[in-house]
Amino acid sequence: MKELSSTRLRAWAAAALIAYGAVVVALSMLKAFFVIGMLWRTEAQRNRSIEWEPFALYRNSTTWFGPLFDYLGNMAFFVPVGVLLFILLEHRRRAMALVVVVAALSSATVETLQYLFALGHSDVSDLLFNTLGALVGAVIAHLGGRRLHPLWIGLALTTAAVFAVLVILGPRLGDPDKVVDVARPARTAGIPEATAVAPPK
Repeated sequence: MKELSSTRLRAWAAAALIAYGAVVVALSMLKAFFVIGMLWRTEAQRNRSIEWEPFALYRNSTTWFGPLFDYLGNMAFFVPVGVLLFILLEHRRRAMALVVVVAALSSATVETLQYLFALGHSDVSDLLFNTLGALVGAVIAHLGGRRLHPLWIGLALTTAAVFAVLVILGPRLGDPDKVVDVARPARTAGIPEATAVAPPK
Protein backbone atom coordinates (compact mmCIF):
# COMPACT_ATOMS: atom_id res chain seq x y z
CA MET A 1 0.00 0.00 0.00
CA LYS A 2 2.89 2.33 0.78
CA GLU A 3 4.41 1.67 -2.66
CA LEU A 4 1.08 2.38 -4.32
CA SER A 5 0.87 5.65 -2.41
CA SER A 6 4.37 6.63 -3.53
CA THR A 7 3.54 5.78 -7.13
CA ARG A 8 0.37 7.83 -6.97
CA LEU A 9 2.26 10.73 -5.41
CA ARG A 10 4.82 10.67 -8.20
CA ALA A 11 2.01 10.64 -10.75
CA TRP A 12 0.55 13.77 -9.17
CA ALA A 13 4.03 15.33 -9.06
CA ALA A 14 4.43 14.63 -12.78
CA ALA A 15 1.08 16.29 -13.49
CA ALA A 16 2.06 19.28 -11.35
CA LEU A 17 5.42 19.54 -13.11
CA ILE A 18 3.72 19.56 -16.51
CA ALA A 19 1.27 22.23 -15.35
CA TYR A 20 3.92 24.44 -13.74
CA GLY A 21 6.25 23.81 -16.67
CA ALA A 22 3.58 25.27 -18.93
CA VAL A 23 3.65 28.41 -16.78
CA VAL A 24 7.44 28.60 -17.13
CA VAL A 25 7.25 28.20 -20.91
CA ALA A 26 4.45 30.76 -21.21
CA LEU A 27 6.25 33.42 -19.18
CA SER A 28 9.64 32.70 -20.74
CA MET A 29 8.78 32.41 -24.42
CA LEU A 30 5.14 33.13 -25.21
CA LYS A 31 4.54 36.65 -23.89
CA ALA A 32 4.31 37.91 -27.47
CA PHE A 33 1.01 36.04 -27.76
CA PHE A 34 -0.88 36.97 -24.58
CA VAL A 35 -0.95 39.61 -21.89
CA ILE A 36 -2.08 39.71 -18.27
CA GLY A 37 -3.43 43.01 -17.00
CA MET A 38 -1.20 45.13 -19.27
CA LEU A 39 1.92 43.98 -17.42
CA TRP A 40 3.86 43.95 -20.70
CA ARG A 41 3.50 44.88 -24.34
CA THR A 42 3.24 41.92 -26.69
CA GLU A 43 4.98 43.79 -29.52
CA ALA A 44 8.06 44.27 -27.33
CA GLN A 45 8.51 40.53 -26.77
CA ARG A 46 9.56 39.57 -30.30
CA ASN A 47 13.29 40.16 -30.08
CA ARG A 48 16.51 38.18 -30.27
CA SER A 49 19.57 38.87 -28.15
CA ILE A 50 22.09 36.86 -26.21
CA GLU A 51 24.40 37.59 -23.29
CA TRP A 52 27.30 35.24 -22.54
CA GLU A 53 28.83 37.24 -19.69
CA PRO A 54 27.58 36.17 -16.22
CA PHE A 55 26.13 38.97 -14.07
CA ALA A 56 26.17 41.32 -17.08
CA LEU A 57 23.25 43.32 -15.68
CA TYR A 58 25.65 44.90 -13.22
CA ARG A 59 27.82 46.22 -16.07
CA ASN A 60 25.49 49.09 -17.00
CA SER A 61 23.37 49.26 -13.87
CA THR A 62 23.45 52.27 -11.59
CA THR A 63 22.11 50.27 -8.65
CA TRP A 64 22.85 46.87 -7.17
CA PHE A 65 19.23 46.16 -6.26
CA GLY A 66 17.73 46.00 -9.77
CA PRO A 67 20.01 43.24 -11.11
CA LEU A 68 19.82 41.36 -7.80
CA PHE A 69 16.03 41.43 -7.93
CA ASP A 70 16.13 40.12 -11.50
CA TYR A 71 18.53 37.29 -10.62
CA LEU A 72 16.62 36.29 -7.48
CA GLY A 73 13.40 36.34 -9.49
CA ASN A 74 14.87 33.87 -11.97
CA MET A 75 16.01 31.69 -9.10
CA ALA A 76 12.61 31.75 -7.38
CA PHE A 77 10.94 30.94 -10.72
CA PHE A 78 12.65 27.53 -10.78
CA VAL A 79 12.32 26.60 -7.09
CA PRO A 80 8.99 24.76 -7.71
CA VAL A 81 10.63 22.95 -10.63
CA GLY A 82 13.33 21.67 -8.29
CA VAL A 83 10.79 20.63 -5.66
CA LEU A 84 8.70 18.65 -8.13
CA LEU A 85 11.70 17.09 -9.84
CA PHE A 86 13.02 15.93 -6.48
CA ILE A 87 9.68 14.31 -5.61
CA LEU A 88 9.80 12.48 -8.94
CA LEU A 89 13.45 11.44 -8.65
CA GLU A 90 13.79 10.92 -4.91
CA HIS A 91 13.78 7.13 -5.26
CA ARG A 92 16.78 7.23 -7.60
CA ARG A 93 20.45 7.36 -6.67
CA ARG A 94 21.95 10.86 -6.63
CA ALA A 95 18.52 12.44 -6.92
CA MET A 96 19.86 15.90 -6.10
CA ALA A 97 22.41 15.77 -8.92
CA LEU A 98 19.75 14.54 -11.32
CA VAL A 99 17.53 17.48 -10.42
CA VAL A 100 20.37 19.90 -11.17
CA VAL A 101 21.15 18.26 -14.52
CA VAL A 102 17.52 18.12 -15.66
CA ALA A 103 16.88 21.72 -14.57
CA ALA A 104 20.04 22.98 -16.29
CA LEU A 105 19.12 21.20 -19.53
CA SER A 106 15.55 22.51 -19.34
CA SER A 107 16.71 26.07 -18.75
CA ALA A 108 19.29 25.80 -21.54
CA THR A 109 16.56 24.58 -23.88
CA VAL A 110 14.37 27.57 -23.02
CA GLU A 111 17.24 30.03 -23.53
CA THR A 112 18.15 28.41 -26.86
CA LEU A 113 14.57 28.46 -28.15
CA GLN A 114 14.22 32.09 -27.08
CA TYR A 115 17.15 32.96 -29.31
CA LEU A 116 16.25 30.72 -32.26
CA PHE A 117 12.66 31.95 -32.52
CA ALA A 118 13.29 35.56 -31.39
CA LEU A 119 11.12 35.15 -28.32
CA GLY A 120 13.19 37.01 -25.76
CA HIS A 121 16.59 37.75 -24.31
CA SER A 122 18.86 34.75 -23.78
CA ASP A 123 21.24 35.18 -20.87
CA VAL A 124 23.75 32.80 -19.31
CA SER A 125 22.90 34.35 -15.93
CA ASP A 126 19.31 33.13 -16.34
CA LEU A 127 20.66 29.63 -16.89
CA LEU A 128 22.82 29.84 -13.76
CA PHE A 129 20.10 31.21 -11.48
CA ASN A 130 17.38 28.94 -12.84
CA THR A 131 19.59 25.97 -12.09
CA LEU A 132 20.41 27.34 -8.64
CA GLY A 133 16.68 27.80 -8.00
CA ALA A 134 16.00 24.18 -8.88
CA LEU A 135 18.76 23.09 -6.49
CA VAL A 136 17.23 25.21 -3.72
CA GLY A 137 13.85 23.63 -4.45
CA ALA A 138 15.33 20.13 -4.25
CA VAL A 139 16.94 20.95 -0.90
CA ILE A 140 13.64 22.31 0.40
CA ALA A 141 11.80 19.15 -0.69
CA HIS A 142 14.48 16.97 0.88
CA LEU A 143 14.54 18.83 4.19
CA GLY A 144 10.75 19.06 4.37
CA GLY A 145 10.40 15.31 4.00
CA ARG A 146 7.76 13.23 2.28
CA ARG A 147 4.97 14.44 4.54
CA LEU A 148 5.12 17.83 2.79
CA HIS A 149 5.21 16.47 -0.75
CA PRO A 150 1.41 16.71 -1.19
CA LEU A 151 1.60 20.35 -0.07
CA TRP A 152 4.24 21.22 -2.70
CA ILE A 153 2.25 19.43 -5.39
CA GLY A 154 -0.94 21.22 -4.38
CA LEU A 155 0.78 24.62 -4.42
CA ALA A 156 2.20 24.00 -7.89
CA LEU A 157 -1.18 22.93 -9.27
CA THR A 158 -2.86 25.93 -7.64
CA THR A 159 -0.26 28.27 -9.14
CA ALA A 160 -0.87 26.82 -12.59
CA ALA A 161 -4.65 27.10 -12.18
CA VAL A 162 -4.43 30.74 -11.04
CA PHE A 163 -2.14 31.52 -13.95
CA ALA A 164 -4.61 29.95 -16.38
CA VAL A 165 -7.40 32.15 -14.98
CA LEU A 166 -5.21 35.25 -15.32
CA VAL A 167 -4.46 34.39 -18.96
CA ILE A 168 -8.16 33.91 -19.69
CA LEU A 169 -9.00 37.27 -18.12
CA GLY A 170 -6.03 38.78 -19.94
CA PRO A 171 -6.14 42.52 -20.69
CA ARG A 172 -9.44 42.93 -18.84
CA LEU A 173 -7.40 43.02 -15.64
CA GLY A 174 -5.55 46.18 -16.64
CA ASP A 175 -6.08 49.71 -17.83
CA PRO A 176 -4.33 50.50 -21.15
CA ASP A 177 -4.29 54.23 -20.35
CA LYS A 178 -2.18 53.64 -17.27
CA VAL A 179 0.39 51.73 -19.28
CA VAL A 180 0.70 54.68 -21.68
CA ASP A 181 1.13 57.10 -18.77
CA VAL A 182 3.91 54.98 -17.29
CA ALA A 183 5.67 54.74 -20.65
CA ARG A 184 5.73 58.49 -21.43
CA PRO A 185 8.38 59.51 -18.86
CA ALA A 186 10.60 56.69 -20.07
CA ARG A 187 10.39 58.00 -23.65
CA THR A 188 11.56 61.45 -22.57
CA ALA A 189 14.56 59.74 -21.02
CA GLY A 190 15.42 58.16 -24.35
CA ILE A 191 13.92 54.71 -23.71
CA PRO A 192 11.71 53.36 -26.52
CA GLU A 193 8.05 53.11 -25.56
CA ALA A 194 7.96 49.41 -26.48
CA THR A 195 10.51 48.62 -23.78
CA ALA A 196 9.35 51.11 -21.17
CA VAL A 197 7.34 48.48 -19.33
CA ALA A 198 9.92 45.82 -18.62
CA PRO A 199 8.33 42.38 -18.12
CA PRO A 200 9.78 39.80 -15.73
CA LYS A 201 11.80 37.05 -17.36
